[in-house]
Amino acid sequence: MTEDESGSDGADLFPAEPFPGARREVESHRARVNPAATSPSYRLAFEDIDFLLRQDLRPVRLQLEMLKPELLQQEHGIRSTVAVFGSSRIPDPAAARRALDEAEAAARARPRDAAAARHLAVARRRMANSRYYEEARRLGHLITESGGGDMVVKTGGGPGIMEAANRGAADVGGKSIGLNIVLPMEQEPNPYVTPDLCFLFHYFAIRKMHFMARSKALVVFPGGFGTLDELFEAATLIQTGKIDPIPILLFGREYWERIINLDAMVGEGVISPEDLAIFTFVETADEAWSIIGDYGRADPDSGGDPPAGL
Repeated sequence: MTEDESGSDGADLFPAEPFPGARREVESHRARVNPAATSPSYRLAFEDIDFLLRQDLRPVRLQLEMLKPELLQQEHGIRSTVAVFGSSRIPDPAAARRALDEAEAAARARPRDAAAARHLAVARRRMANSRYYEEARRLGHLITESGGGDMVVKTGGGPGIMEAANRGAADVGGKSIGLNIVLPMEQEPNPYVTPDLCFLFHYFAIRKMHFMARSKALVVFPGGFGTLDELFEAATLIQTGKIDPIPILLFGREYWERIINLDAMVGEGVISPEDLAIFTFVETADEAWSIIGDYGRADPDSGGDPPAGL
């Protein structure tokens, strides 16, 4: 079957024959100038953007958003991934140092300015946390190189920790995935995501499903609301048996024990003591990769199907 017949650049799930390719149908109708043929009502439904964006078509858009990244990953032979989560606000050390120098200069110039003092405190914390950028970059390197191509780094595609993990994969010439999302503040893909594996989502729920699909481990660096959302989504799926257990690695014990008091949740009876085993604390990329690699070798299904239940 030729590309023109199939209407796609890759293998179709359903052979087009004996039906004509959708692309050919679209192109043949574009040339028509009959007034009736130029009306929006006459457009093929799947070519009519205004129609596809109607409120009634939300279920169709949900399905399309699930299918597009799935089919493209299949075409690229993506079988297993490691999802890396973390703050978009943790910069690389050089950028953190520049920001700290600027904040210190501003604080010296305005010693009684409370806003300048707060900005300096945040800059100092970001300087300290910039070590996580380097660890995420090294982890992306290790996953890509030591994984032998069987595991692909997957991030949210943005800056900060996400950029670092994609960058680590790019450092060794590997491909990596970015799952970007439309946000009120415009988010551009970081420059290290493999362009053909850079996806854009409207629906958070579908994006989170793609984070879990094919993932053999989740690595969670310090982050904010979005990182916590992704972390507890995965923990809930494991706790409730919706997916088979996979490693969830919390990077930086000191940070996470200040942010989340899991022992208090056990004490309150809202989670069980055994639920603590869902999480493993790590401090370095080498430590994280040792756990991920051991799990991958021990997992009989490491070939790449999505976790059971998704």
